[in-house]
Amino acid sequence: MTQTNTGFLSARPQYTQRVSQLLVDEAVDWEATHGLLLRAPKTDGLGFVPAPVALGPSPIPRREFDKVVMLQPVFNLLFDRVSRDHEFLTSTLESLGSSDEFTLRTLAMYTRQRLLGVWKPGVIGIHRSDYLIHAPGDEPKASPLAKQVEFNTIASSFASLSSIVGDFHRFMLAKTEYKDLLQSGTITKEQLPTNESLTSIGDGIAAGFELYGNPGAVVAMVVQPNERNIYDQRWIHVVRLTFGDIVDRCVIGKDNRLFMGDKEIAVAYYRSGYAPTDFPSEKEWDGRWLVESSRTIPVPNLAYHLAGCKKIQQVLAQPGAVERFIDDEQTAELVRECFVGLYPLDNSSEGQKAYDLAMANPSNYVVKPQREGGGYNTYGDDIPKLLSSLSNEERKGYILMDLIRAPGFNNILLRNGQLVASEVVSELGIYGVWVSDGDGNIVINRSGGHLLRTKASDVYEGGVAAGFAVIDSPLLI
Repeated sequence: MTQTNTGFLSARPQYTQRVSQLLVDEAVDWEATHGLLLRAPKTDGLGFVPAPVALGPSPIPRREFDKVVMLQPVFNLLFDRVSRDHEFLTSTLESLGSSDEFTLRTLAMYTRQRLLGVWKPGVIGIHRSDYLIHAPGDEPKASPLAKQVEFNTIASSFASLSSIVGDFHRFMLAKTEYKDLLQSGTITKEQLPTNESLTSIGDGIAAGFELYGNPGAVVAMVVQPNERNIYDQRWIHVVRLTFGDIVDRCVIGKDNRLFMGDKEIAVAYYRSGYAPTDFPSEKEWDGRWLVESSRTIPVPNLAYHLAGCKKIQQVLAQPGAVERFIDDEQTAELVRECFVGLYPLDNSSEGQKAYDLAMANPSNYVVKPQREGGGYNTYGDDIPKLLSSLSNEERKGYILMDLIRAPGFNNILLRNGQLVASEVVSELGIYGVWVSDGDGNIVINRSGGHLLRTKASDVYEGGVAAGFAVIDSPLLI
C-alpha cells in the first residue's frame, strides 16, 4: 500500500521536550568514550567537545530511504559519465561566463591537465547525494517523496561520525528504551538501519590504492588548516597535508610520480579544495596542480569536482539531459523523479522567466551559487535583495531551485552537553563509492552508507561543520 503524507506524519512517534539529566549524562559519556567528537574551537591544545547530535533518531519514510539507497549506484554512474563528456562539461560551465572565478579557474586547470595528457591509473569517487523529504501537510493524499537537494562530489564529510551516531541511537534504545524521550509511539531496533559509511569510504580508497600499483606508497588526506572535524577524518589512517604543505614537502619525480621525501603518494583524498577560501594564495593552487599533474590519483579528480557544480545539476534537470547518459528509460525516469524544478538565472528567456518568478514569489524558491560547504544559499525575502544587487553577468553564476517542503518534527538536539528542544527537519545523505581503472573499467560502484543531518526548521542551511545542524540517524517509518 502506498504511504500517504498523512500516513507518514501520523505514524511518527512523539518526543517529549524535557528529559532527565541522567539521560543527558548517559549520552554525553557515550559520545566521549566512542570518539563522537569535534575538536574544541580556538584551542592550540588537544581539547575536544562532544559532536552535536539528535538525542533520538528522526523519522524518514522507509520506502524512500530504500529507493535512494538503490539509486545511488545509478547516480554514481551518471556523474562518472558526465565527468567523461568533455563537450557537455565544458560547454555547460563556460555558460557561467565570468561570474564565478573559482569555478572557471578549476575548469581552466582541468583543461590544462587534459591538454597535457596526464594519465592516472584509476578514478575514485566518494560522493554523497542529499535529499529532503517532500511531504507538505496541505497535500494529505500525496506520497512523501525524497527530493534531491544536491549531489556532492568533493569532500563529503561525516561518514565516520554518522555511522557512530547510528550506534549511539541503538545503544540509547537498548539501555533506556527511550522511556524518558517518548511521549507516544514506539521505537524498535528494526527501524534503525545499519550504516556502513565508517568502512565504505576507506574500502573505496583502498581499492583505488591497489590500482596505483605500489604497495609501499601512501595515501594523503588533503585537509584544511586548523580542521575541527578531525575525529571524523582520523578513522582513515593517512598522511595529512594541506595544499600549502604539498608545495613545501612534495616533488614530482621519475615517471611523473609525486613524492613526499622518500614516500610516494598514490592517492590524494581531498577534504578541502571545495571553496575559494581553501585557496587564499597562489601557493594552494600550486599544491593542487602538483597532485593533478602527477600520476597520483586525486579524490575527486578535476572532472568529478566540476561535475558536482550546481549548474550541472540544473542542466541535468532539463528534458532529455539525463537520457544523454542513462540509456534505460525506466532508470532515467527514477532519477528524474528525485529532481525538483531547477532553473537558470542567466540572460536566456528561461533565465528571465525564473528571475521574474523568484522576485514575485521568493518563498517558493532557493537561489544557489556554485559552492559547497554550507552557508552560501539564499532563501525567502532575501532572494529579491540578492537578485536586485547582481548584474546580468553575475546572475549567470547562480541557479534557482524549487523549495522542498519538508515536514517539521519535534526532537531534542544535544550541543556541548546542553539540550535544545526544537521543531526540526532532516536532510538524508546517501554515500556513493565509485572506483574504475585507468581504462574506465568499473571496479566498484555501490552505495556506501548514509548521513542524516537535522536542524531547527527555521534554519535554512544544513551543514554540521558550518554550525547549522547536528548529526542524526534515520528512524524508518
